[in-house]
Amino acid sequence: MSYDLVVIGAGPGGYVCAIKASQLGLKVALVEKRDTYGGTCVNVGCIPSKALLHATEMLMEAEHSFDALGIEISKPKVNLEKLMAHRVNTVEQNTKGLVFLMKKNKIDTFQGTGQVLGQGKVSVTAEDGSAQELATKNIVIATGSDIAGIPGVDVAFDEKTIVSSTGALEFDKVPGHLVVVGGGVIGLELGSVWARLGAKVTVVEYLDTILGGMDGEVAKQYQRMLGKQGFEFKLGAKVTGVAKDGKGSKVTFEPVKGGDAVTIDADAVLVATGRKPYTAGLGLEAAGVALDERGRVQVDGRLQTNVPGIYAIGDVVVGPMLAHKAEEEGVAVAEMLAGQAGHVNYDVIPGVVYTSPEVASVGKTEEELKKAGIAYSSGKFPFSANGRARSMLQTDGFVKVLADKATDRVLGVHIVGFGAGEMIHEAAVLMEFGGSSEDLARTCHAHPTMSEAVKEAALATFSKPIHM
Repeated sequence: MSYDLVVIGAGPGGYVCAIKASQLGLKVALVEKRDTYGGTCVNVGCIPSKALLHATEMLMEAEHSFDALGIEISKPKVNLEKLMAHRVNTVEQNTKGLVFLMKKNKIDTFQGTGQVLGQGKVSVTAEDGSAQELATKNIVIATGSDIAGIPGVDVAFDEKTIVSSTGALEFDKVPGHLVVVGGGVIGLELGSVWARLGAKVTVVEYLDTILGGMDGEVAKQYQRMLGKQGFEFKLGAKVTGVAKDGKGSKVTFEPVKGGDAVTIDADAVLVATGRKPYTAGLGLEAAGVALDERGRVQVDGRLQTNVPGIYAIGDVVVGPMLAHKAEEEGVAVAEMLAGQAGHVNYDVIPGVVYTSPEVASVGKTEEELKKAGIAYSSGKFPFSANGRARSMLQTDGFVKVLADKATDRVLGVHIVGFGAGEMIHEAAVLMEFGGSSEDLARTCHAHPTMSEAVKEAALATFSKPIHM
């Protein structure tokens, strides 16, 4: 059978691209090597980690906030087996939902490893070695990413003692001491899960700040908050060795700016140093598809490779490795193939760290604006001055709005605080329409809500806040 589009990879970018293309009238096939759809995100990433984060956040509330709210309970107990069952059930619900969506949208699905044979040809190899060839007008590569490891360090993952993000979802007991290599989103989220369950957590990070690339002021304040939760940080530290040692492991690092090497013992080590594009074994080089120096697929402004009819989206191309970025690119490609004007606004891609408190950001940071020489105004408002936040004992953090000094157009918004991941989207909508801080400040916000802090920060940007 011949198709209008064959998508290789059923992660958020791939399955969304397939659904949108089918909705627009194209005949679509989706190729996935896993037994289930959803890619890393649904199976071993975004979704299961959020199940554990939510459960352990409820535990933290019960342990530390209930008494102050007048709720008296006995000390809560953790049933790790039930907690993990919740994670598994959450994943199963999502993957089953994706099976339904494929059928609903009349998408032909093929289980096996996809390989590009050239323009208009894709082979699918099943686990038993049997293969079939699909003919298609267009191909989308949406194979996502894999764990990156530590540059220059041989890490023997056993997913028990030395683990990737996948193994860190599945510990059968709480590690006494968990060392997290990497102070990015994945390491801090999973570190938070096990810290709430009782583990001592030490984060070893090469940079001199956590959350590299996020607004510096936000990262600095956020690190202090995590420190109060028991996190220990070793910043500016280059890891030179990770090895098993008896029932535990050892991590060796040395100061980036020079100094003696340090070795620390751990019950488990989580290596969370980022991810790399999954492009190996796809036949791209033989098909003539160009890759860059980091193994990413090179694409143009229409997400098309140098080979006509072959496109790439998500983690395999340049840009933030975020599920929602991949989804937007999937929709854009589907629309373009259907003759529409697909487009992704890369200046308005929000990012969220789902810890407690949450961190959310969209647009430019102060550091980026300074580097670009853009004059800007900045306004901040703390949640400690917000009535709803006080009523919920959620006063940590603040909202920061950055706007062009000449035009007042909002260029970036950064939030650290309870529910930041939900509040960031009014800023994203505002920025999508080119709105100003005054537009945001003059928009009526319900009282009392946490979102009033966003309004007040906008007021502080072009005028003065009311409640501070």
